[in-house]
Amino acid sequence: MASDRGTLTRSGLSADQQGAWGEPGAASGRRMPSAQRERKPALFALAILLVALGAGAAGLLVIRAGAQVQAIEVVQQVNENSQIPADALEEVAVPSGSALNYLSWSSVAEVERDFAAIRIPAGTLLTRQMVSGSSTGAAGQDLVGLSLKAGQVPSGLQPGDKVEAVAVGTACGTTAGAVLAQRAQVTDVSGSVAVSGSTAMVTLAVQPADAEALTCSAANGNVGLALLPTNG
Repeated sequence: MASDRGTLTRSGLSADQQGAWGEPGAASGRRMPSAQRERKPALFALAILLVALGAGAAGLLVIRAGAQVQAIEVVQQVNENSQIPADALEEVAVPSGSALNYLSWSSVAEVERDFAAIRIPAGTLLTRQMVSGSSTGAAGQDLVGLSLKAGQVPSGLQPGDKVEAVAVGTACGTTAGAVLAQRAQVTDVSGSVAVSGSTAMVTLAVQPADAEALTCSAANGNVGLALLPTNG
């Protein structure tokens, strides 16, 4: 005898009950929840990569910050147009990649043959713009050598200084106190008058018109030098 409740299916629901639920995506609008995509492994890998890149960049900055090069420092003033003495230069470490193009210590032998293009104070790091392969101060001038004793040469005289050559007697028809050469530039100094009886050899660059009288007076020991201020 047929039952009023209908025939049960294998699922335990009658056909009418199955129709009420319907199939997924049916007109009832009900959908089964979909599984979300698994993104955690990808995000984890990306995070590891970013950390590695950040650590590498930081390490590179530390390495660059600590890198140094050996530069040339001027430890005593060098006057404009004077040859740079070896004892005025010292080796010093500076950070690499500096904005200024400091001269490397490896070029110190070349620098010792150069001339100062400007007045270089002590404590200055040398750059290429500060030095020149030749002196412009003696261009077109005559060089006169003097052998001077104590009282005739200022203490601490050095290449690049500007001096006034003055007659100290009447030799060669000069008058004592007469100026033999104005604003003459010292190009070389050797020897010292610190020891009693010693002499200093000084070379001056002078105008050709002054060279004859100065040379005659120098040969007769009739010259004294007066050091002019820094600006000459």
